[in-house]
Amino acid sequence: MSDDWQRYRRLSCRASETGIEVDVSRTGLDDPALAEIEGPMERAFDAMEALEAGGIANPDEGRMVGHYWLRAPERAPSAEIGDAIASTRDRVAAFAADVHAARIAAPDGRAFTDVLLIGIGGSALGPQLIDDALAGASARGGRMRLHFLDNTDPDGFDRVFRTIGSRLDRVLVVVVSKSGGTKETRNGMLVARRRLERAGAAFASHAVAVTGEGSELDTLAAEEGWLARFPMWDWVGGRTSVTSAVGLLPAALKGVDVDAFLAGARAMDEATRRRALRGNPAALLAAAWRRETGGRGEKAMVVLPYKDRLVLLSRYLQQLVMESLGKRYDRAGREVEQGITVYGNKGSTDQHAFVQQLRDGRNDFFVNFLVVERDTTRPGGDALAVEEGVTSGDYLQGFYLGTREALAEAGRSSLTIKLPRVDARRLGALIALYERAVGLYAELIDINAYHQPGVEAGKKAAGRVLELQLAAVDALRAAEEPMTVKALAERLEAADRTETLYHVLEHLAANGRGVTRGRGGYRATAREQGA
Repeated sequence: MSDDWQRYRRLSCRASETGIEVDVSRTGLDDPALAEIEGPMERAFDAMEALEAGGIANPDEGRMVGHYWLRAPERAPSAEIGDAIASTRDRVAAFAADVHAARIAAPDGRAFTDVLLIGIGGSALGPQLIDDALAGASARGGRMRLHFLDNTDPDGFDRVFRTIGSRLDRVLVVVVSKSGGTKETRNGMLVARRRLERAGAAFASHAVAVTGEGSELDTLAAEEGWLARFPMWDWVGGRTSVTSAVGLLPAALKGVDVDAFLAGARAMDEATRRRALRGNPAALLAAAWRRETGGRGEKAMVVLPYKDRLVLLSRYLQQLVMESLGKRYDRAGREVEQGITVYGNKGSTDQHAFVQQLRDGRNDFFVNFLVVERDTTRPGGDALAVEEGVTSGDYLQGFYLGTREALAEAGRSSLTIKLPRVDARRLGALIALYERAVGLYAELIDINAYHQPGVEAGKKAAGRVLELQLAAVDALRAAEEPMTVKALAERLEAADRTETLYHVLEHLAANGRGVTRGRGGYRATAREQGA
């Protein structure tokens, strides 16, 4: 037998509960490397068990991390938490059924046709992945059209509302924010509210909140009498919230088989609790990541799904992997600057884009191929025969195997995850597989995967910029003559922020926002021109 075949048999693992296979035979893992990692992996298994038992996983905030309980409520550390998970799942199903049957309907009694989800980061990426991957993948699919406001870009807002068009009066708005204070989400909500009110509709009669109990958003929704409120718990992080109401509500409204999605995640969780490195697909993934990156993020992870339905997976994994693993300090407080960079699009598109560099350029990456055994998702669907005895799906597999071989010939590492098909069960399992791999890898390199101080730092910096903007406009209004950016910075005692001030003023001037620029500098106008 060839060495490749023997390595494949030793270094691949199939989770029989889901049919998903992880093959790390084309990475640098070998028997000595596996033996060396056995001890650290045992400690990682211990840590994962403690996490699932309800241990404090995020000491920064003194909270547990319990996204695994979302698909197995009986594993929650208290009956109260388990009951809350189960009751929320039931409420999501009942709400979606009522919307589909028009028992919950637009104010004029007609059924809602569209869902506008307003959220950012994990509050949008998971629902977007489910929507795109499972569109038309089940008999229940296509119940409602999904749209997303996942930024604070006015032009992006306009594009979405133009797409909705005349159906605006039949839009169900789902606002997702754990704290209720996320500015991008608040801004999107305010725009949606204004659009509906201009059309003569009361926002509350179209709105649903997914948020933390007692948050600003929760209070607002209760006071205004929104259609429903669903919980986000402090023990579920945004990037692992897709099996909570964050992902389940839009999926159920779309018509996705939510029970199958949760069952797939649950089955993968079970498969990846096995304390056997070679028999645990998430442990094999984590071990391969550690081997390829040197445990220091020395190589990027290039995600190449050979299936159009999984094109958004790389975006989803960018947050899951990079926000979880991108940390300056380890648990001992040592500066380690950890992380794994994630990028990718899809095969075979990328063979006509950046695979040239992967094959012949810098060897600073490892490829994560994703392949699907079934060519078509639609029941009874067939791949078109494009030559005698060859279908378009055969070509897709040929390009995957050929690219994999070409990379191996150049000494470039890759691993493959194979799914039997793309459906709700397998997508749930795939997401759970990566969640478990991230958790185990974080333990191997001794970092906390469940906090994100860098994100908070960016939010605070943005707040300071907006404070500078308001102060600048006030100063220009009080000035009798135009002011240069340097003079204005000195007036505001912000000389160290002169460049930032310049960009703020240029943005205001470009948008007719109360500032103009002339020969003598900047001056305030009588009123803002834009909205």
